[in-house]
Amino acid sequence: MRTTGKTNSVSPSDSDAVTHEPRPPRPTEGLTYHQPGVLRVLQTKEQTQAYYDRIALVYDLLAEHAEAPVRRAGIEMLKVRKGEKILEIGFGTGHSLVTLGESVGPTGRVFGIDLSEEMRGLSIARLKKQGLDNRVELSCGDALRLPYSSDRMHGIFMSFMLELFDTPEILVVLSECRRVLMIGGRIVVVGMSRLAPHGLMTEDFGWTRHHFPSCLDCRPILVRHALGDAGFYVAES
Repeated sequence: MRTTGKTNSVSPSDSDAVTHEPRPPRPTEGLTYHQPGVLRVLQTKEQTQAYYDRIALVYDLLAEHAEAPVRRAGIEMLKVRKGEKILEIGFGTGHSLVTLGESVGPTGRVFGIDLSEEMRGLSIARLKKQGLDNRVELSCGDALRLPYSSDRMHGIFMSFMLELFDTPEILVVLSECRRVLMIGGRIVVVGMSRLAPHGLMTEDFGWTRHHFPSCLDCRPILVRHALGDAGFYVAES
């Protein structure tokens, strides 16, 4: 799947490439955003942060077998090049950071932001083990306010993260992504789509909801609709 344009966004769940033609970002202050049939998020950010801090050491046991294949497909779609600056939003235990760090090479730079300090600690240890910690910069924070200057990143990667935000916040996150992307940059979004056929990920989601009810707020969303609403142009691959 090839994508072109100012910013590109791909959701393997939707099997489409998304490109963006330059235009001013939509205002987000006071915005009420709605997706038909999509549940609202009930947890506070503090509760979400505490939950992921608590399960950080066992997260891979819970999710890695289901997330890894589509995550790898998403990174391939991003087509990272040597020397680029790449941001990962919600880096979790750091598997993608390793791949991205290898892809940008010694002249590139990878940035990551995650709500969980425990996830950050695990990711730093993983990067040090691979000898990549000198080209990756990690922060703890909220993607609603990305701590990066505008037009800085060549690419953004997000895997099973957008569906953790409350519905009105989704557009804010994507607008922040547009802000920090350079002209000619790309974004890849891997996520659970309400419109995708039921498969392994959907089944795992149902199992997790049953056994770990505090994960309830991670729900399928209308991924492609959100990208379009944020100003991305969706093109067939």
